[in-house]
Amino acid sequence: MRQPVVMGNWKLNGSKEMVKDLIEGLKNELNGVEGVDVAIAPPVMYLAQAEALLADSNIILGAQNVDVNAQGAFTGDISPAMLKEFGASHIIIGHSERREYHNESDEFVAKKFGFLKESGLTPVFCIGESEAQNEAGETEAVCARQVDAVINALGVEALEGAIIAYEPIWAIGTGKAATAEDAQRIHATIRAHIAEKNADVAAKVVIQYGGSVKPENAASYFAQPDIDGALVGGASLDAASFAAIAKAAAEAKKA
Repeated sequence: MRQPVVMGNWKLNGSKEMVKDLIEGLKNELNGVEGVDVAIAPPVMYLAQAEALLADSNIILGAQNVDVNAQGAFTGDISPAMLKEFGASHIIIGHSERREYHNESDEFVAKKFGFLKESGLTPVFCIGESEAQNEAGETEAVCARQVDAVINALGVEALEGAIIAYEPIWAIGTGKAATAEDAQRIHATIRAHIAEKNADVAAKVVIQYGGSVKPENAASYFAQPDIDGALVGGASLDAASFAAIAKAAAEAKKA
């Protein structure tokens, strides 16, 4: 059975005080919770602080991005080896904000995916459609195209051990959210698309939902058979809210 993963994407938020308070709060809230993998992705500036604070915790440390160069004259870039040295293992790539604001193509995201896998890190591979694409009935085609960029470049086996995060762009930070039934339909379509290449890989790959996930709606998502946790934005900045989402995932697994 797939273990659900609930990951907090802190985006461009943080301070030393906030990192300390939020992580200490999460450690208290999540004490004794089992059946779900919980991860956080603070800004890269705070990885060292977060690594130290998580030393006595089961919370997984992640990061929000990686670049495609190992070392050298690449000002501002961050390599997988650097992330790994600070204990970050789950790395978000392909987020719609990176695709839009930094013009990252499907092929470039696939290159990051391969670089992370080569380095022994876990890609948290974001896919999803815009509101216009959703209204045009293109959701399935967009998701298939984004997944195929990785499959075509690296082979379907590259998805083993990775995480896919389906995040409809129109639901990110907007307060709008896909219904649990709609999200399940898309997740099932993504899994079926992968299964056309390799049924075993498809059955095992974790597919999270992301997009205005809150404590109030989390359980409805996690009750769906193809939704394996969540990539959480705004609600991950509050320890009680984020922990409630993680606990909902753990409860759903027991059911």
